[in-house]
Amino acid sequence: MVFMAAVGPEDESSSTAAMGPDLGRLLTRSARGDEAAFAELYDATAARLHGLVVRVVRDRAQSEEVTQEAYLDIWRHCTRFDPSRGSPLAWMLTIAHRKAVDRVRSAEASKAREVTYESTTIEREHDTTLEKVETRLDQQRVRRALDSLTETQRGAVELAYLGGHTHTEVAALLGIPLGTAKTRIRDGLIRLRDTLEVTA
Repeated sequence: MVFMAAVGPEDESSSTAAMGPDLGRLLTRSARGDEAAFAELYDATAARLHGLVVRVVRDRAQSEEVTQEAYLDIWRHCTRFDPSRGSPLAWMLTIAHRKAVDRVRSAEASKAREVTYESTTIEREHDTTLEKVETRLDQQRVRRALDSLTETQRGAVELAYLGGHTHTEVAALLGIPLGTAKTRIRDGLIRLRDTLEVTA
């Protein structure tokens, strides 16, 4: 069912006349599925509802969408209108106002999510950059520490800890006794530890 039409300003006196006591009757007929009654109800109230929505949403295009949604709600739920709780117009304005507020909140939440996403992304990039810098600095310190070892110590340590070889394999690869390989590795590690502690 199409009932949304261009909303234009209405003369206050004609608007007031149109929004007389028939609104309740029009709602009752609309509740029975009378589309002609609903179209008449729309014509009598559209300017007021749309004006309220514009004041809340402050965006013309969105206000038209929200007004349309409000009238859809009114059409679906006009059986719920209770004249003992207020006038037909007040009931309709309440629905329109609620829809408008929901749209504003939704827009604000969307903006908040975007800001949070951007700040989180920047934070992650910052953390990643910091980790890379720290890793690079650690690698530089280790290289400097390795350079401080004797050639025999460095060879044994690199095979054992960078190459992943056992002491026995280090001894075999270097063609030295196992005890000598262990001594070189131990002395190299002690020197590495002392150098890294000084540069930490």
